[in-house]
Order: sequence, then C-alpha cells, then structure tokens
Amino acid sequence: RGCEVRAGAGAGRGSGRARPASRGLSSVCAVAEGEPSEGREPFELPRFWDALGQTFQVTSQEATKLSLAFSRPPLPSAEDCRKLSEDVQNAILAVATVYYWLPKGQGTTLRKMVRDATTEVVEGMIQLTDTILNAPEESLSQEQLISTGGVWEACEHVSNLPRGEYNQAAVVSALAACLGVVKDAVEEMEHALVEGQDPYGDIMEDEELGFRGNRDTYWSEADRQLLSSCMGLMKASKACLKKVLAAVKAHGKAESPEQIAQLDDLADIANEISPSVDELALSMYPPVNPLAVRLNAAKLASVLKKVLEIAKASHVCPPSEEGWVQFLTGAVDHNMNKVKNFTQGQL
Repeated sequence: RGCEVRAGAGAGRGSGRARPASRGLSSVCAVAEGEPSEGREPFELPRFWDALGQTFQVTSQEATKLSLAFSRPPLPSAEDCRKLSEDVQNAILAVATVYYWLPKGQGTTLRKMVRDATTEVVEGMIQLTDTILNAPEESLSQEQLISTGGVWEACEHVSNLPRGEYNQAAVVSALAACLGVVKDAVEEMEHALVEGQDPYGDIMEDEELGFRGNRDTYWSEADRQLLSSCMGLMKASKACLKKVLAAVKAHGKAESPEQIAQLDDLADIANEISPSVDELALSMYPPVNPLAVRLNAAKLASVLKKVLEIAKASHVCPPSEEGWVQFLTGAVDHNMNKVKNFTQGQL
C-alpha cells in the first residue's frame, strides 16, 4: 500500500503491491514440524509459562499496532513500515523460541498443545499481514478487523493451556476433550433411535421427489436390534473415557520418563476413540449395511480393548482400579459378540 510491509525477512513486489515473503510461511512449517530440543539449562516449567505468556502478549500488541497503522490515512512511511515489520517479526521469533524451550521429555501431549497454540499465533499474524496488503487503499476492511481479532484470540489461548503437573494436566485436558465429543455422539444417536423417530426428520423434503416414502430412510426392526448392540459399544466408549480420565486425575504422575510416556500413550490411543465412534454412528443411519456396521463396530471394539490394556498396564491403574477395567472389557466383548451374531448371516 505504497510501502513495503514484510512478513519474514523480506517481501516480494509483484504487480505493484507487496506480498508477504515465503519465509513467513516457512516459519509456520518449522514450528509445526520441528522438534524442541532438551536444552542445555535445567528446564523450569513456571519460567517457561511466564515467558510464553509474555511473548503471546507482545505478539497481540504488535498485531494491534500493525492493524491501527493501516486503519486510516495517512499511511505509514517506508521507515515506519520497516519498523513495524521488524517488531512483528521479532515478536513471532520470540514466540517460536520459547516454544523450543519445551523439552521433548516433558511429554508429547503437552508439546503438541503448546505447538498448536504457537502455530495458531504465527498463522494468524501472517493472515493479518496478508489481509492488510490486499485491502483497498486507505480503508479499514471487515477482513482486517476479523484477522486482528483472530490474532488476539489466538494469543489469549495461552491462558487456557493446562499448567498442572507437567504432562499430567495436558493428558487430562486431552481426555476430557475426547469425552465431550463422544458424549455428544452418543446423545445424538440415542435421540435418533427413539422409537418411531425419523432419523432424517430434520432434513427438508426434496421439491422434485416430494414426500420421503422410501423405506431406506427408516430403520427396520432387525436394524434396531443390531443397532442396540452398537449403542452398547458407543456407551462403553463413553464409560471407558470417563473411567480413564478419573484414573489419570487420581493417580496420574509425571515424575519419571516412564510415567510421562504412559500418559502420552493413553492420550494417543484415546484420540482414536472419537473418530471410531463417528464412523460407527455414520454407518448406523439407514439404509443400514450390516457388514459395514460390523466392520466399524470391530474397529471401535479394537480401539477400546487397546485403551483398556494400556490403562491396566500403566501406573494410573493400581489394583483398586482393575475392577472397572475388567467390567468394561467384558462389556465390549459382549456387545461385539452380539453384533457378530446379528450379522453372521450376511457373511
């Protein structure tokens, strides 16, 4: 907009209008794909959180300065643009630097959450810069306001990151998020399966086809018998996540590399439950293909058995917790066997 605004080390000049340099996008990729190193100094978690919060706050302030500078005439001079660009770049580099303080040994779940938050801030600043460069001369566009707010929101996310006992708090947060998604899926399917409920009742009728009289949009009695066992697996998924979450809260520790790795393993396998529940739920809608339902049920049962095995072998499952592990293992097997019996004739 009459002067060069750089995102990264420099900017290209295409058809008269500056563009953010490719180095800005490369920085995002470096953060998203890079691995923090163990560092030479002893790692202090409180110091890390303080530094990360400060860098996010500075980045938010720089986004405000940049947006205000291009919100009304007169536009910044070339020298002012250079200063704005340097300040933005320094803020982003500081955010990335603090992220790389976090050692791998603190846990992959915690690192992923911090990495995602860091990447969101970097991407938000690149989008804001690009929006400013492409906006009409001397005008404050709605896109610029939205992009500025996006950076603010991304920078505020640092306050929501779990800051408890190292990786244990991060795993609790991850498990709670998975549980919330699975709860919603179970409730949605329970509502659809209400006796006499039309699973497509919220879909408008097609103007050309008229009323939906096709029986493929409804469940038969045989379908409902099969799906009751599938619902058993979905409810077992919710119960499994609920119990594992409670066990991690009660017994989870991050005092040794082994404990941290066990917590990460639980978070990783738990992340597979929600997609498996979703795939099963989608296959349960009419017209029902029994073999597809059986396949998706088997996938979910396999994931649940793996979660229970990992939980039982970890430090979060002392002898006092083994009862629910055994009960849920039996519930998964029971419902999966029922699914197999209902679909045996389809093989």
